[in-house]
Amino acid sequence: MTPPTLQVRNLRTHFFTRAGVVKAVDDVSFTVDRGKVLGLVGESGSGKSVTGFSILGLVDPPGRIAGGQILFKGQDLAGLSEEAMRQLRGNRIAMIFQDPMMTLNPVLRIDTQMIETVLAHEKVSREEARQRARDALGQVGIPSPEERLRAYPHQFSGGMRQRVAIAIALLHKPDLIVADEPTTALDVTIQGQILAEAQKLCADFGTALIWITHDLSVVAGLADDIAVMYAGKVVEQGPVTQVLDQPLHPYTVGLIGSVPSRNKRGEPLRQIPGMTPSLLNLPAGCAFRARCPRAEARCAEPPPMAEYRPGRHARCIHPYEEAVAA
Repeated sequence: MTPPTLQVRNLRTHFFTRAGVVKAVDDVSFTVDRGKVLGLVGESGSGKSVTGFSILGLVDPPGRIAGGQILFKGQDLAGLSEEAMRQLRGNRIAMIFQDPMMTLNPVLRIDTQMIETVLAHEKVSREEARQRARDALGQVGIPSPEERLRAYPHQFSGGMRQRVAIAIALLHKPDLIVADEPTTALDVTIQGQILAEAQKLCADFGTALIWITHDLSVVAGLADDIAVMYAGKVVEQGPVTQVLDQPLHPYTVGLIGSVPSRNKRGEPLRQIPGMTPSLLNLPAGCAFRARCPRAEARCAEPPPMAEYRPGRHARCIHPYEEAVAA
């Protein structure tokens, strides 16, 4: 059988600082099949972006992958050399960063950057590379792509720069794209266009997509599966419609309840009390228990990731019973 495009098994990415070890990603596992979209959600500091950086081998010292496997089509990326990763990065695996200037060089024209990206991985003529760059800009809704190719990044707005960065990620039609909140700076019409283009890429070319975000409304319309992260761990995962309609973990319930559209008019906005704990000094047992309305003495022990329904996993000793019963 053909292996999944990506399998992350018990991934641990730690930062070894003078103050102590920061367990930014701690025992994270998930699978993304060909042509599928995984939504990786959670509040700031939950470890979503570091998970994405770990997959592409972009974790800088003092951080490093401390354990686990990252299997891309059966090949463990964690054990590859930097040169081997460079051949995969931008070609078969691409990342769209939240800040487009992490992709773009401010002193080079857009055509130079996009053409060199094509030529770095494929032996094609410069004119064909230019045509592909022009088509990619048109795909993400940039008007007058031929003219825009001759521009510099500082001549674009922030949203336009982000669209260029997305176009660069789409150039090689990669097998896997890791998108780290790429539409945060875009208006809703362009955001919808980018999401539609991402879905089309997955459907037409079998690209697997990890969409990292805190916006549940985006995940609801885009993803096939969802993994909810909190304090470096995945606390719930499963099919997106089931998780959003019948969440098992109290943290997932809190995230969904915090969406403004779910609050009745005139009532105070619901929110999760407290703050995310410091990853340098995590509490014993369940990391969410200090903020959880259902916490009890048993929560002082680390809860295992358990399957409560077929395809539905949660890291909680007493998930919401009505969801389990349903």
